[in-house]
Amino acid sequence: MRSEVDFEFVNSHEKTSSVRDSSKRETLEKSLTFRLRNSKNMILIIGKTTREDTDWVPFEVRYAVDECKIPIIAAYPDFQYILKPSELSYLWPKALEKRINNSTAYVIHIPFKSQPLADAVSQFDFNNYPKGGLSFYTRDAYIEWGLL
Repeated sequence: MRSEVDFEFVNSHEKTSSVRDSSKRETLEKSLTFRLRNSKNMILIIGKTTREDTDWVPFEVRYAVDECKIPIIAAYPDFQYILKPSELSYLWPKALEKRINNSTAYVIHIPFKSQPLADAVSQFDFNNYPKGGLSFYTRDAYIEWGLL
């Protein structure tokens, strides 16, 4: 069963990726914290270089988990399905790894595909968390979505 779901995706980093001086950095930080405070969840796209970011990704993960207490939707572009999220720990930014390991982050791990994204965005928020830091969809869900 396939259906298309529309949702707005705003990549704050595309707009401000060149922010380096302190005044612009402070402005971006305020903007990011405002957006996170007004979000029901955080989508974290985890690719081959995400772990290397020592600037904004750790800040956003820390703020989302520690301050806003919102769940994280960890979306992986290079995968069709995720059935063992712990095997992807080599891709996680340190801030996420720390919070998964100390059980403060509630994370659903999914491929960066429209149906799992739409489902996770509609399902997980500050009133309905994934079951811990290593949550994932079942094999049956991926079969239903035509991804497995």
